[in-house]
Amino acid sequence: MKRILGHPIHQMLVVFPLGLLATSFFFDLAWAVTGRAELANVSWWMIIAGVIGGAAASLFGVLDFLAIPRGTRARRLGAWHGGGNLVVALFFAASLLVRRGAPEHPGALAIALSGLGVLLTVITGWLGGELAESAATKPPHSQSL
Repeated sequence: MKRILGHPIHQMLVVFPLGLLATSFFFDLAWAVTGRAELANVSWWMIIAGVIGGAAASLFGVLDFLAIPRGTRARRLGAWHGGGNLVVALFFAASLLVRRGAPEHPGALAIALSGLGVLLTVITGWLGGELAESAATKPPHSQSL
């Protein structure tokens, strides 16, 4: 597990995209209720920041994944966690593409794609938590930065 000052980097970085992407969905719902364009615009920018942040967090996630021994439960969980989060990123990227012409009016498909991303994040987050808990019970074996 890659660390900085003794703390795991992937786990530190992942909170930003998770928070941004989940909150973007709630801003979309608020737009759907109120019709206020600024809420949809905030959601647009949150998705952009969340996808970029997710890409940064995934770099460290991949490094952590490569350090997991093959044939282990942790490796299988890591594969499902990483693959699921790739699908999450694709849902949100597709949502961006759907709304690109008019981000202030995202429409039902864009919101549905974001909603699917949020739902899948609950599962992938649980899997990531399983990995973090199993790693927490073992002494660190990776180099600190």
